[in-house]
Amino acid sequence: MMHLGTLLSKLSGLSLKMRGPKPDVFARAGFMSQPTPSAKTSPFRNRPKKRAAIQNTSLPSAEPSATTQQRAKPREMAQAEWTASALDKLSIPCPDPTLEDRIRDSHQNEALRLVRQEDWDKLISRIEAADRDNEMTHGGMTVAELMAFGARADVVLAVEHALLDRVPAEDAPMLSGIEALEHILAENADSYVIACIVAQAHMDMAWSWRGIGWDVEVAPRNREAFDAHFARAHEIIEPLNGEPVQSALLANTSCALLHGGKCTSRSVADRYQALIDLNPHNTGPLRALGTHMLPRSYGSYAGLELEARRTAARTQSVWGAGGYTWVMFDAISVDDEACARLDLPFFMEGLRDIVERRPEPHTINLLAAYCSNTMGQAFSGNDAADHMRAQIAGCANWIVREHLTELHPMIWAHASQGFVNNLRVASAHRFAASGQDDALRIIASLFKPEISEGKRITFTDDGPVATAG
Repeated sequence: MMHLGTLLSKLSGLSLKMRGPKPDVFARAGFMSQPTPSAKTSPFRNRPKKRAAIQNTSLPSAEPSATTQQRAKPREMAQAEWTASALDKLSIPCPDPTLEDRIRDSHQNEALRLVRQEDWDKLISRIEAADRDNEMTHGGMTVAELMAFGARADVVLAVEHALLDRVPAEDAPMLSGIEALEHILAENADSYVIACIVAQAHMDMAWSWRGIGWDVEVAPRNREAFDAHFARAHEIIEPLNGEPVQSALLANTSCALLHGGKCTSRSVADRYQALIDLNPHNTGPLRALGTHMLPRSYGSYAGLELEARRTAARTQSVWGAGGYTWVMFDAISVDDEACARLDLPFFMEGLRDIVERRPEPHTINLLAAYCSNTMGQAFSGNDAADHMRAQIAGCANWIVREHLTELHPMIWAHASQGFVNNLRVASAHRFAASGQDDALRIIASLFKPEISEGKRITFTDDGPVATAG
């Protein structure tokens, strides 16, 4: 087995000493001051998605004349004034944190507390039970994944913090935390749960080194660190040979390891379909399958359509036509050609089936934000794709009018960034505030006829109600 120290010794400025007494997992690594994990930090680190650049491919136009600019300015001011006045006519609950946030935080913090107490036996037992029972939150996040993230959060967040400026300080604890986890792995060699936690920690650290830019933008040292951490994660998971076969946690970890030239379209699709079969209620693998089946990853447009339809058939009892929608969800937001080829009626039927089967606020906010912001603001100049996106954006009207009961700003903020998995956010408060601003502006525009008549829009548990202002 490749030794972790050997694996990382080639990285300039990084060294790992595995000999000597077992280090304290957190106290000696300096992680006790790190923030507790938040539900707003994704426990998944799949391949990063970079939104396609918004380009205008039409013929260049002449610079607008001064007269045109003078006319446009009053219209912009009038629109801004109307929006400002319209917001006074909106009344919508905005819980902070949301119920879904509180549930996710509780599972992550439970795992974090057990790790800091070094009660690994209890942690393993708790995650095994959640994995075996496919325990999930109301919003569709698996509890085993949440706890696995909480268990590695101190280590991963310390590295992410050190890499905020891309070049870590010389005394940054880049390897102390992962060294401690490696010792825990050595002491629990028969635990697939610990193997998954440590492998996922390596993958999280790899993506922290790499960032979300294109390959050509990644510095050689950062790419070397990325490859080293991924190689170690492979080394940890490979001996398990897919055992236990009913573990969605292990299957998801194996899917997250998909990277490199050895992967084929068929092997990627088969691995994701096996994971989806273990827990079809978990939408994360369905969405990841779609992005992995794009030509930019391991698939083709024909393969994407095939796998989306296969998934819809396999998950029909759970999602109706929604399986097709979930697989296409992220793929069509980042790829114009995939969007242009979309079976729009099937996709929109899937949206309604998803709402019918999971009408809780988290999912409704996700779908509304996706339709109106992710798709509604992503015009590319590809006429066919833009037509599809405009039709999907129109679905926000019925989703909001018929089903929205409260506002989740963080979801809307992520929607504006295309749901990038490892997006770096300098201020969570400002990020959420930007999402709230977007959401209120969009919602106000959806109710423009009523607001223009002087009515007030109040969101209740049964949806929005228009009353005399």
